[in-house]
Amino acid sequence: MSPQLPNRFLTPEDLVEMFELPSVETVYQWRRKRTGPRGFRVGRHLHFDPTDVRSWVDSQLVEEAA
Repeated sequence: MSPQLPNRFLTPEDLVEMFELPSVETVYQWRRKRTGPRGFRVGRHLHFDPTDVRSWVDSQLVEEAA
């Protein structure tokens, strides 16, 4: 089963909701450590391309299986 991602750029709050994270600080920690999905800034706002988020999830599944 492959859940459908929204057809728009995602916010850190969207990732918190999707992955049931404790807070947006987790998303920002991922970004600082370069361990989360690739994001980009538009002004002061952080966004994520749903395709990049899906690729990141898939890479996490591959790493878990190895």
